[in-house]
Amino acid sequence: MQPKILLIEDNEQNRYLATFLLEKRGYQVLAVPDGPLGVELAGKEPPDLILLDIQLPGMDGYAVARELRKNPALRATPIVAVTSYAMTGDREKTIAAGCNGYIEKPINPETFGDEIGRFLEGQP
Repeated sequence: MQPKILLIEDNEQNRYLATFLLEKRGYQVLAVPDGPLGVELAGKEPPDLILLDIQLPGMDGYAVARELRKNPALRATPIVAVTSYAMTGDREKTIAAGCNGYIEKPINPETFGDEIGRFLEGQP
């Protein structure tokens, strides 16, 4: 069965690109535009991996990650921050919030699928 990836991203173009690249690799993608919808969907249909933008309206990605980690069914699910936050300490802040990894935007279409594959295999 193909891995299911939940993409929580508010930017429509970024959602489209990531979805296109992931579906091209055979992944099933569930995409939502904000944190509350992502938390709700993850609770109903637990994914194999969660890709999380940090700069979201209303509920930022740090709060979303902390909320996702409260759900026992999602505690082992890898959460990868996909964000333009690339200053010193940003990676550590995402890890402290509950993320397992970090990918900087803009994503590289040539390597994005391989990066996601490594996270699905448990390799950061």
